[in-house]
Amino acid sequence: MSEEKKKYHLHLVSDSTGETLNHVARACIAQFEDVETDQHIWSLVRHERQMDMVLEGITQNPGIVLFTVIHEGPRRKLLDHCRGLQLPCIPVLEPTLSALSSYMGETARAQPGRQHVLDTDYYARIEAMEFALACDDGQGLDKLHNAEVILLGVSRTSKTPTCLYLANRGIFAANIPLVKDVAVPDVLADLSTPLIVGLTRDPGSLVDIRRNRLRFLNEGSETNYVNEDAVEEEVLQARRLYTKRGWPVIDVSRRSIEETSAEIMILLNKRGHRP
Repeated sequence: MSEEKKKYHLHLVSDSTGETLNHVARACIAQFEDVETDQHIWSLVRHERQMDMVLEGITQNPGIVLFTVIHEGPRRKLLDHCRGLQLPCIPVLEPTLSALSSYMGETARAQPGRQHVLDTDYYARIEAMEFALACDDGQGLDKLHNAEVILLGVSRTSKTPTCLYLANRGIFAANIPLVKDVAVPDVLADLSTPLIVGLTRDPGSLVDIRRNRLRFLNEGSETNYVNEDAVEEEVLQARRLYTKRGWPVIDVSRRSIEETSAEIMILLNKRGHRP
């Protein structure tokens, strides 16, 4: 029987949305197998009155504090309070900002949330998201000439979430489902600009995922959709198509959405395309 995990309170204090801080915390905590954290998320903390509420929460549930707070007043208050409680209080962005400032000879602006400014990159991401939704699951075939990436794969190979993740990076991504014995759209043969990628998954895990999906939808009928032999043939047919067309293949069996997307962005880079 495994030992019980050690539990810690983790306070994430940000003067912006906290998205950066959450990503950093998640990446770091994932490296500790025997640790479980009770996360307290404090976002948009920009005034001392708001900081007072944070300090009260830290006092009630002492634990590690990670923060991205720019303004000196609330920041100093947080540091002094944690020092008094003898709690670690870590400024996540400070080492990077300090190194960049030293190298570039420039002083960083003390302005929270600058990464969320409504600039051209922001609007590009919104446009890419709209494109991904319009070209999801074989829709919007007339728009595929505007795609930067087109993903193909049988059902439950994470096509849609991968496209949405790419869209959040400003990449115009579409996806087309592969159905056994059904030809792919003719328009694909006329496209030269988009990167076309075939997604695949281990047939065994694919059957498990599909069965869970049917249970979620309260559909328990046994069909070829979850028949092991039929699914294996479906995956093989898809792979033959990828080989015939010369499309790169990514096996998503043991990959997260982020890892699959990173592999796609590497392929884009190799083509001299911007990620």
